Amino acid sequence: MITIYHNPRCSKSRETLALVQSYADDTQIPLQVIDYQKTPLNFGELQSLLTALGTDDVQVMLRNSEPEYVNLNLATVDVATALSAIAAHPHLLQRPIVTYQNKAAIGRPPEHVLSLFKKA
Repeated sequence: MITIYHNPRCSKSRETLALVQSYADDTQIPLQVIDYQKTPLNFGELQSLLTALGTDDVQVMLRNSEPEYVNLNLATVDVATALSAIAAHPHLLQRPIVTYQNKAAIGRPPEHVLSLFKKA
């Protein structure tokens, strides 16, 4: 299954969804679309997502343009604090994020997520 953590109000998220939907349709792989602002991820889910991204740099998951990023001083916090902030303020989550076969990619630019579908 392919999962996209999506914000329908974001143009990059909509572009990424279109790419992923096309791939899912072509390959007959089920696609799960999660509006993460309506269905926020909990701390454990965010931790799993960070692992799937293949990094321990939690800053890649944070939208540093959001007021809470500055107000909560998130630029230098540890992973647990950052993930807790995202859980409490879902709009801090960078978008979109696509997961497939225990790996994840951020759709900035949208074509970046296509690397998830390449054969190794």
